[in-house]
Amino acid sequence: MKTRKLGNSGLEVSAIGFGCMGLNYHRGPAPDRAEMIALLRSAVERGVTFFDTAEVYGPFTNEELVGEALEPFRDRVTIATKFGFDLGPGATGGLNSRPERIREMVEQSLRRLRVHAIDLLYQHRVDPEVPIEEVAGTVKELIAAGKVKHFGMSEPAVETVRRAHAVLPVAAVESEYSLWWREPEKAMLPACEELGIGFVPYSPLGRGYLTGKIAQTATFGVNDNRGNLPRFTPEALKSNRPVIDLLEDMGRKKDATPAQIALTWLLAQKPWIVPIPGTIKISRLEENIAAIWVQFTPEDLGHIDAAFSALTVQGDRYPKAIAEHAGR
Repeated sequence: MKTRKLGNSGLEVSAIGFGCMGLNYHRGPAPDRAEMIALLRSAVERGVTFFDTAEVYGPFTNEELVGEALEPFRDRVTIATKFGFDLGPGATGGLNSRPERIREMVEQSLRRLRVHAIDLLYQHRVDPEVPIEEVAGTVKELIAAGKVKHFGMSEPAVETVRRAHAVLPVAAVESEYSLWWREPEKAMLPACEELGIGFVPYSPLGRGYLTGKIAQTATFGVNDNRGNLPRFTPEALKSNRPVIDLLEDMGRKKDATPAQIALTWLLAQKPWIVPIPGTIKISRLEENIAAIWVQFTPEDLGHIDAAFSALTVQGDRYPKAIAEHAGR
């Protein structure tokens, strides 16, 4: 497995990470827990060292699963988790990044993850009620106490990152980024490059769509949030088929799958970008990892960009009601 450094933080991880959310949350009926633990351990054996979870996934149960699975490999892996929601008994479920809530979450996550320190702690969503300087200052105290190693932010605005970075260096920004959602290219990626911050694309395979394996007639049931997303309506699944055609066309030239082409495209954008695709299947895990061996020339990248610019993607990535909290 190749490795990459997340900006200037000194944090070095596998070039392909593992997004753990779908192991039991928001991607359909939860698979067998023992099988998912075995899958994560297989990922480590294949060289994956970067694993992403959050307290809200479940809530709490995803962290517990990740903690149990990776405990035997603690010295070989980097685990990222996230705070930012009001969870627990009597909680509202809304945003909450007050210092006392951050400190409480860290203590609880340390236990669930079975670690002495959280490698990378993200603010999951920016809380407009709490100044980001106060949030960064609280994480800075937790780093000084040895409970956290690095600070990250998920789906922030560029100016918010700058303000946080002035208090505590931000190691990584995590936001959605893929061939069919390129919003970070406008301002966030240039800012990360300027400030020496790594970038971690979540949903790098378009929540599975860019694998080419989701049928135009697909439906999504219980515990699968894609059923509520505009890009996964029957009309959008059909209209966006040219995106898959583009990936398949390049895949034939490179002897690679659409998923591998989508991941390779991301890896080719910047050397400090580390995508975190998720899966519940060992075959998909191996397919994703193999993307690191696909090579693009500048001409290949130019061809993809030109072809994609001629396409129109139908459907926003989130419903309007939640888009504001997701950075659009």
